[in-house]
Amino acid sequence: MTYLRRGPVFRSLAGGLSAALLLSACMGGTATDKSGKDAAAGYDPKATVTLTWWTGQTEAAETTAEQLAAQYHTLHPNVTIKTSPGAPTTDDLLTKLSAGFTAGSYPDISYTFGSWAGELGASGHTQDLTSYVNDPTFGWNEFSPAARETATVNGKVFGVPSLVDNLALIYNTKLFDQAGLSYPTAQWSWDDFRTAAKKLTNPATKVYGTAYSVSGSEDTTWHLWPLLWQHGGKILDGTKPAFNSPEGVAALESLRQMAVDDKSMYLDQTDEQYPRLFNSGHIAMMLSGPWSLLDIKAAKVSYGVAELPGFNGDHETVSGPDVWALFDHQDVNRAGASRDFIKWLTSAQIDAKWNLAIGNLPLRSSEQNTPEYAAYVKEYPGGDKFFANLANAKQARPTVAGYDELSRNVGDAIAKVLQGTQSPQKALDDAAKKSADSVTG
Repeated sequence: MTYLRRGPVFRSLAGGLSAALLLSACMGGTATDKSGKDAAAGYDPKATVTLTWWTGQTEAAETTAEQLAAQYHTLHPNVTIKTSPGAPTTDDLLTKLSAGFTAGSYPDISYTFGSWAGELGASGHTQDLTSYVNDPTFGWNEFSPAARETATVNGKVFGVPSLVDNLALIYNTKLFDQAGLSYPTAQWSWDDFRTAAKKLTNPATKVYGTAYSVSGSEDTTWHLWPLLWQHGGKILDGTKPAFNSPEGVAALESLRQMAVDDKSMYLDQTDEQYPRLFNSGHIAMMLSGPWSLLDIKAAKVSYGVAELPGFNGDHETVSGPDVWALFDHQDVNRAGASRDFIKWLTSAQIDAKWNLAIGNLPLRSSEQNTPEYAAYVKEYPGGDKFFANLANAKQARPTVAGYDELSRNVGDAIAKVLQGTQSPQKALDDAAKKSADSVTG
């Protein structure tokens, strides 16, 4: 994977928590500039400006970013863009931004995880892009609803999606054939999934039907959200935790049955072992995202992709979009130039040279007809299923301050339930109580 992190599910929120606490000293604003006015009001497109762009990329993708910055400079000679990863890892960017807010040395544009939206939107240092992205020429509706929602805090847009993804069902066709089972379909229910997982589990060959992370990280937590939503539940009711509802308990109980009763679910104490076991043929079904296709291809696994199993016909999934956050430096020309650059970077023509080139899904629906998308699907079979599955990503994780702490609490609760030490109701009630004071709108 060319990103500094393997994929959205492998993000560690433990490090993000300390950074969020640092950001709390900067909070009190909304996703807008400090003056309350449009940060780019009066922008002169011909003004000479220098922008700082923290890309959050490894060396290979950083080279592509530099090439794109140079290409934009050729088109706009008055705009110079200085690129850098911004931090040793993408996880470190939030801490680096926090320190920069205090010192007054933060970038114009930075790659940010979607789970940081609440903290960044409340920092008082982001631009309010609401009017800008809603101009018809921007094509805001070409981004998935979950991606647009993740870039929005308190009704104000603070950035533009930089990466989109979702969870779907990836399965090993060889193991299905050996078990004499039909492949998963778009009509599968969670009962179908459970039945297949039991039949695919073989202790003698150390094969499990499916897997789940019990590390307590966001990987643990966000895999529960689709089941919660499919059951009609909510993560929050306003700013009050609501995941411990009957719907949330039922969702977690369906996972508990596979882990504890059936023993058809491999419990990964990390976020990294179960994808490796899938690639080595020891896990038959994995709920994962398009980032997994790169390693699966390298491992030469025979596989297929289907949308998530559903409940009562609802196959809603979760997306983990990331965002290009745009910051305000009280300089209308830097603000305006950063907007124009990100509009260009996320355009269908240029994004095809960025995200598709490094194995990610296209940002915009309009990219489906590009030759780059056709090449991507050919290189990564099933990528088209993930792209189509964006239609099932109907809502986003909450963009509120304190989501990272809530996620840790829920992740710990899920881990206890799947390891058989607590009931779903007890574990989720405890997590809701711990999270009640951390979440703010």
